[in-house]
Formats: sequence, structure tokens, C-alpha cells
Amino acid sequence: MSGLEDIRENAEFDVIVIGAGINGAGLFRELALQDLRVLLVDRSDICSGASCAPSRLIHGGIKYLETGEFRLVAQSTLERNLLLRNAPHVVKPLPTVLPIRSWFGGIVPSLRKFLRLGGKMTDRGALVLEAGLQIYDFLGRRARVMPRHSLFLNRRTREEWPHMATDVLATAQYYDAAITQPERLGYECVQDGLNVGAGCGFATYTVPVSFADGVLQLKDSITGETRNVRTRALVNAGGAWIDRINAVLGQTTRYIGGTKGSHLLLRHDGLLRELKGRMMYFGTPDGRICLAYPFYGHVLVGSTDIRIEDPDTATCTDDEQDYMLRMVADLFPGFRFSADDVVYRYSGVRPLPATDAADPGAISRDHIVHENRLGETPLLSLVGGKWTTFRGLAEEVGDRLLGILGAARHLSTKNFPIGGGRDYPTPERYSAYLDEFFVTYGMPRQRAGILLERYGSRARAFATFCQKEADAPLRTLPTYTRRELAFVASEELVRTLSDVLFRRTPIALSGLLKPDTVLEVGRIVGATLGWNAQETDRQCRAAWKEAQERHNLKGELPDTSPSQTALRA
Repeated sequence: MSGLEDIRENAEFDVIVIGAGINGAGLFRELALQDLRVLLVDRSDICSGASCAPSRLIHGGIKYLETGEFRLVAQSTLERNLLLRNAPHVVKPLPTVLPIRSWFGGIVPSLRKFLRLGGKMTDRGALVLEAGLQIYDFLGRRARVMPRHSLFLNRRTREEWPHMATDVLATAQYYDAAITQPERLGYECVQDGLNVGAGCGFATYTVPVSFADGVLQLKDSITGETRNVRTRALVNAGGAWIDRINAVLGQTTRYIGGTKGSHLLLRHDGLLRELKGRMMYFGTPDGRICLAYPFYGHVLVGSTDIRIEDPDTATCTDDEQDYMLRMVADLFPGFRFSADDVVYRYSGVRPLPATDAADPGAISRDHIVHENRLGETPLLSLVGGKWTTFRGLAEEVGDRLLGILGAARHLSTKNFPIGGGRDYPTPERYSAYLDEFFVTYGMPRQRAGILLERYGSRARAFATFCQKEADAPLRTLPTYTRRELAFVASEELVRTLSDVLFRRTPIALSGLLKPDTVLEVGRIVGATLGWNAQETDRQCRAAWKEAQERHNLKGELPDTSPSQTALRA
């Protein structure tokens, strides 16, 4: 559990961080590793807002070269390379392909964008891309772990991409990275902080009520409990909700001007085969950037970039879905795409800085740290940033807070593995590592490999737990077992069934969530957390409602409430 019950009244902290998205979770870990007493709270679960709705890329941001944001690209490529080393269980290299439709297109628009004179890039020709990739390789030279870019002309392009549009003259390939489970990495950051931070605390489904004279009042939205806690500094890492949180704290701000980004998960075997593990990263006729790459046996497609006022209303609409399907069909006219191919969709609000810019895509993805005071208490609001640079942002803000509090840094997190990335086997040791599972736990190599890919080196803790009692695969999810999910529920800061289905595991995101799955997993989680029949039924219904309303899943959950079960009996 991770509610307010473990936090005593009037507990004192050096820093309270509001918001457990990746920026808040990363900062919590950073500060805990410096021996500060830190409390992290979130109105929902870890990485349940924008942090669970990205394109799932860990990338240097090649498109930021067009606006001259060289510092951001240099930082992003460095942080990408560090994450490939520090979180190899969830961050993997991703070959990325750029289709080229002209040789000299985009030269004038690229100069206008670089000089901040406005305009959209609707064509990026070979000359512009080659120049950009040369710069990108140069900026990404620090801690390099992947090859440099390459260029393929027409014949090789036609061989590799037989269903691609015939006006594509060439393709360029470079390397970035993808993150298979960003929500899980956010959880691991929090768990890392709790493991090392004496005096640190954490509470989900908890909201700030008021702040005065260094005292923050909190309320647990599940139990209704309240606590007063004291702090020397406050950090607002509330993402798209930053201005609302500041208002509760007594500070009027207008820092956020977020845009909605939506994505689709497609079941399309033809495109999946043609991608061959690579991402297609391409411009659209209206000047946007789209992407498509293999993800859990499907194809992840994104994204839109639409201004939105209320982050609580962000869902992927049918119009957005139609737009993304049209863009993929425009690049791959040799394939057919329809709404029937979509098995899952999601949307989130990027916490970008407030601006009057006409083009949402032109808003900088760099971060801004605003500092205010609530009486004698400093308040830092973290605006912007992106998944790739969360550690660098945490380091920067951490140093700022250490200076405010008069404390010293004890270690750097640059080469400090995260969660299941610690002691993760190298490619040379991978096979021997799986053999050790059979010797130590009697676990077949295939099963050990599944646990290792899902949980990294934490797979050992799962294996130990699973062997203590009789275990069995789930009927609706044969690659998961009952003990595996019981371990997640009991040991990984879980408070709701949705925490398990949507964030601690990739069950929903991999297109496996069905009504029967919700019921089977719900019974396991309910038994583990001590829910009665009524609460288990309520949790199942809440999780499936989320699946329907936020992810457009179809079907109805059978009525398994105790009263209906008794009637059927």
C-alpha cells in the first residue's frame, strides 16, 4: 500500500514533491539519493498522466535542430545514451528511418524555422536531412553506444520497403531508442528512492488541500484520511495540472499551455513485417511529424499535437484516429488501414509552457523551472521537459534545492542504474543468466526470459516469490502467472486494479485487455490486497470503464457483483 496511513501527523520533510509523473518520480529518486527527507504525492498513481501517454521514445530530438535548440539536442542524446546503459531492461536501441521525397526540398523553410521566422516544414529533402544527421551524430558523440547514420538510395529503398509510396526517392537511417514500459521505469525511480531514503515517504491518490506557514494539508482520496506535514521546500511537478496545484497552494500562475498527443496501437501483420524492428519517422503534408514502429507485436502510431484547455478531458478522438490512419496510408499505399486495425488508443497532455505560438509543434520541449515563495517556503514549478531528459532535469533541480537547503551532493546519478537495470546481464551473459534461473529456481529458460524482459534484474525477486507456493498461468493471459501478479500487487505500491493493468505491467498496452482478463486479474489482486467481493467488483468495473472511455476498448463486463452471483446460484 502507499497511502497516507504510513505518514505520521506533522512529519517533517526537507522537500515535498507534488506530482509523481516522471519528472516528480525522477526528482524524488535524485533527492533521496542525496540523503534528503523527501515526500512524494500524486492525485492518482505513478506516471498516470502525460507520463503514461508518450510516443515511448528515448530520443535526441532530431527535429529540434530545425529550431536551433542545439543544447537540448546535445542533452537529449547524452541522456538517451545514459538510459541505454542505466535502464537496459526497458530502454532499447531503435533503428529509425526517414523517407526522402526530394533532393533539395525544405532548404528555405528550414532556414526560416532556424531563424524563428515561422513556417512549417512540409518537405525535408536529402540535402537538409544529411546536414541534420551529420550534426545529430556530432551532438550525440558523448557516451555513444550506437552506430552513426546511413543513406539508402532508390533501389535499396524499394527492396526494403516494397509497399512504400513510389515518390519516396531514398531513405536515411539513424539510431535512437524506445522505452517499452515508461510507467514501470517511473515506479522503479520511486522504489529506488524509498529503498535508500531514510525518512522519505510516498502516497498515491493523495491531493493537497491547503498550505500555510510551512504546513501542507493532504487528503487521501480513497480513505478520506488527512495529514498535516511540514516542509522546508515545495516542488510542483504536476505536469498539465501545475497551475491548478499552485492555486490550491495559494499562488496564481499561468505556466502551462499544454497540447494533446494521441497514439494508436495497430494490429497489422503486413506493416509489422515490413518495419523489421525499425521506426518510420516521417513528415506529413500539413507539416507535422508522425511515427510508426513495432511495439509488443503490434505497430505503435503517433501522434497528434492539438491545443487543449482541460487535461482531464484528453482522449483520442475518432477524428484523430482517422488522421493518423490517413498519414500512415499516405506513406504506405500498398497496405490497407482501417479503424478495425486499432486495438488500443491513448492520449495525454504535454505540459508545455504557455505561449501564443500559432503552431503547437513549434513550442519548445525544453524545461523551465519557475521559483516563487509561499511566505518563507520556496516553491519550484517544473514546466515542460520530456521523458528522455528526466534524469538531467532532476539533477539540475536537485542541485538548486541542495543550494537552497544548504546541503551537499553525495553522488551523481549519471551512471547509477535504475531499478531492474541494476545488474542486468550483458548480451554476452544473457544466456548464462537464464540458465542460472533453472539451477536456482527450477524455472524454464523461456519463463525466465519473460520475467527478465518485463522486470529486469528484479526478475530474481519475482522468481523467489513464485517458487514459494504452487503457481499457475492465467487462463486469459497464459504468459502471466497468479503468483507473478500477486507479487506486483503486494510489493509494488499498488492501490487499485488499474495500477496493475495499465502501469505496473504492459497488459493493457500490449493489446491483451479483455473483460475476462479484468475479472481474472481483479480476483488475484483483490485476494492479495484483502478486498472483499464488493470492492473487487467495484475495482473491476472502474478498470474496465477506464479501458472503454480512455482507450476505446469494446465489450461489456459481466455482472459479478455479490448480489447477482447469489441470484444466479
